[in-house]
Amino acid sequence: PWSRGLMMLWAGVYVSLCLFLPCVVHGEKVLVFPMEGSHWVNMKILIEQLHSRGHEITVVRSNDSWYIKENSLLYTSITVNFPSGFDENLISDYVSKLLEIQRQGKSAWMRFNFEIENTQTGLEIHRKCSQMVQGLMEDEIKMKFIRDSKFDLILTDPVIPTGVIMAHYLGLPLVYNVRWATLGEAHLSFAPSPLSYIPLTGTMFSDKMSFFERVVNVLVYAVGYMQISYCVSPYQGLIEKYVGPDEDYFSIFLKADIWLMRVDFVFEFPRPTMPNVVYMGGFQCKPAKPLPQHLEDFVQSSGEHGVIIMSLGTLIGSLPHDLSEEIAAAFAKLPQKVIWRYTGDKPSTLGNNTLLVEWMPQNDLLGHPKTKVFVAHGGTNGIQEAIYHGVPILGIPLVFDQPDNLFRIDERQAGKTVDIFTMNRDTFYESLQEVLYEPTYRNNMQRLSRLHRDTPVNPLDNAIFWIEFVMRHKGAAHLRTESYKMPWYSYHSVDVILFLGVVCFLTFICILTTYYQHKCLKLQTKKEK
Repeated sequence: PWSRGLMMLWAGVYVSLCLFLPCVVHGEKVLVFPMEGSHWVNMKILIEQLHSRGHEITVVRSNDSWYIKENSLLYTSITVNFPSGFDENLISDYVSKLLEIQRQGKSAWMRFNFEIENTQTGLEIHRKCSQMVQGLMEDEIKMKFIRDSKFDLILTDPVIPTGVIMAHYLGLPLVYNVRWATLGEAHLSFAPSPLSYIPLTGTMFSDKMSFFERVVNVLVYAVGYMQISYCVSPYQGLIEKYVGPDEDYFSIFLKADIWLMRVDFVFEFPRPTMPNVVYMGGFQCKPAKPLPQHLEDFVQSSGEHGVIIMSLGTLIGSLPHDLSEEIAAAFAKLPQKVIWRYTGDKPSTLGNNTLLVEWMPQNDLLGHPKTKVFVAHGGTNGIQEAIYHGVPILGIPLVFDQPDNLFRIDERQAGKTVDIFTMNRDTFYESLQEVLYEPTYRNNMQRLSRLHRDTPVNPLDNAIFWIEFVMRHKGAAHLRTESYKMPWYSYHSVDVILFLGVVCFLTFICILTTYYQHKCLKLQTKKEK
């Protein structure tokens, strides 16, 4: 009958629409407080994905921003007319000072100077950042725009606390894109972290520590806590003014709904965690795309020997000239071709086999079948990309968390680390030869690659799901522990242990007293008889 035919026609139209029309997504509004450098590279990937799903993105940036552009097709920007403290010159000078201190040689005095420089620069950065936060809060036009926009969520990198303070001021759900935060390594801030098997950054210990290593671990924790408390002190006045007089930075920091953690336990040591942590380590990794033609020609010219690539990340384009000369001389002795991301003066020892570039498609080069070794400084992004593509690493750690990151690769025998401050061209060449021709390194890294890829959900899709989950449900308080409200002695059950100790002591005293009373009574009875 004609009615059945009409129903079939409508069914066909419906199926066609479902198959061929793009999915309609109800777009929400996301306010983003990012961080500069490689942190922005990570955040931008999340922004791109959220934008592709129909969400409106607004990014807050400072007027000295060097990575985060004011104009973009992905987002609307709000530029705060105050420096953030993370301007390019300050960070470049800071890193140069740290490198110069380390070149003095390993000693207690060197370590003391290193920590003093970290603390002083950290305080300077946070003072400037607190001024930027205050400048934004007191800018009536920008704050009116932010309030009127009725954002559904704040997404922030909590290395700087602008987004943290603003989320609590506006009463908005808060999601972190995090590995490092103002309070240090993110896990240590909120997850159970027994110092008996959770090594602190800077110790270069594994999760199997000796007694004296555990002593050092505890001391590093104590010193780090004092440094952090000192550096975040400029924010306390802002928090009391805009969030509440009874609040402090440590407590509001721990109220985030979801922590998107840039960690993969293929790389990290096992540790306790919490239900509102979403692990997305390697979310920026993807299959390699074809190289630009000039790079492809250079790579193919390597023949059977293959290619080595070298990059020192976003903050360090070049090394001190004498170190660059040694590295270039070692590269010149190799039959392999070398692609080196380098922005300094051309080393005089540079060989014909080495191509210097100001920028390289790192992920695509790591995924090329002719790439044999990745010479890297140990940044998290580079290590995760190397793991994804199964390329062994020759590490030359410089500053921050880089030595610890590369130590984890060493522990898994997927690479080798050299001390850049004591090496010369011969030791660097020998280390390269070892990583190139000892199959253990490549085999172990490829094993890590298989483990990393064998997941039920793509890390980026998982991260986006949880961001949208928080927007759909106006938060995720049911996943958040309230332990941050407890004083330290309650959190560690010190009060309970003391109470039970006192009870046991009093019980013992009572038993002892009763025993002596009973004994004395028996003696008195004997005397009376």
